[in-house]
Amino acid sequence: MSDVVNTGALAGLRVIELGQLIAGPFCGQLLGDMGAEIIKVEPPGVDGKRGGDPMRDWGRGDAKLWWEVVSRNKKSVSANLRVPAGQALVRRLAATADILIENFKPGTLEKWGIGPDVLMADNPRLIMVRVSGYGQTGPYADRAGFGGIGEAMGGWRAIVGDPDRPPSRMGVSIGDSLAATYGCMGALAALHARERTGRGQIVDSALYEAVLQVMESLVPEYQVAGVIRERSGSVLPGVAPSNVYPCRDGEYLIGANQDAVFARLCTAMGTPNLARDARFADHLARGNHQVELDALIADWTRRHSVAEVEAAMIAHSVPAGTIFRAPEMLADPHFAARAALVAVDTPRWGRIQMQNAFPKFSDTPSSVRSPAPTQVGEHNAVVYGDLLGLNAAELADLAATGAI
Repeated sequence: MSDVVNTGALAGLRVIELGQLIAGPFCGQLLGDMGAEIIKVEPPGVDGKRGGDPMRDWGRGDAKLWWEVVSRNKKSVSANLRVPAGQALVRRLAATADILIENFKPGTLEKWGIGPDVLMADNPRLIMVRVSGYGQTGPYADRAGFGGIGEAMGGWRAIVGDPDRPPSRMGVSIGDSLAATYGCMGALAALHARERTGRGQIVDSALYEAVLQVMESLVPEYQVAGVIRERSGSVLPGVAPSNVYPCRDGEYLIGANQDAVFARLCTAMGTPNLARDARFADHLARGNHQVELDALIADWTRRHSVAEVEAAMIAHSVPAGTIFRAPEMLADPHFAARAALVAVDTPRWGRIQMQNAFPKFSDTPSSVRSPAPTQVGEHNAVVYGDLLGLNAAELADLAATGAI
């Protein structure tokens, strides 16, 4: 991948990533995809314990591949942030950077002597993205908080799943990813503000607030109308039809809740008069008779294959689609035409496919330019040598003392 030219919108910016696991590293992935240089700081192995970001061991099955996605476009350096020599290295790195990302428990950087008061005094233009469970302030700030906890507090878990089952979760770490995305967005806004002020600032992204931000009108619905949203399974209450329907050979998603679209669906089903039925004539009526309507549509879909239903939906311009899993993504012509997946040559796994960089830019395209670093501290010599000017003997001394 080293021959891929960096044309990204953030080319020329340097980011120091101190975060581990999901939220901090995903924020770094987003910035790196858009062209920023990402220097990821990982803990070295100490006292016989394996070093590195725990993400190196995360993933489904025997092949732990999540690392290959979240750490692409990054350089790995090692630094023990619990010892003065390691802290000094990070302080020097931050002095050269535009953005620093961290997702430790609030107060941890301050305890290590590398909090905003120190780093931003050295580099007033530094933007610090701080991702945490509850934010940097407030009565819960010093509590431990993972993504699932933020999803619960932000309202997500209460409304996900079937109504007769306990609250469920998505199959991905959505709370962490949302907090990382808002952290990235905040960093970009802070870069724009820095153009006016010349100063960096702190971007405080809390997991529960990132989830809360996407909860639509959940709070005012309760405050004004006394409505508490609950779990509703595969349907959105009051919005019909918009569900997954059974076919002879699988499931198919149809969204036809707008009046004109519903009329086209009825024509596709061979029941055009259904659109004029008083029970289904408008959005409110369909919402009030949602269960009955879903049963009628399911009676039609289960008599046909997924391909037959899809052909009918396309012919009548009804928003609909198959339920994609990895095999369908790899085989789909639209994924291929838009290069939604990209092949990455990795030292450990060979050539693998993963999601490409998004969104797409017309003039400054993002890209995957290098695979995830295989070894902890793989780029120590390049970064500490070329960037900070340390020689081989100095690096050896730091390694011998456990600082890197």
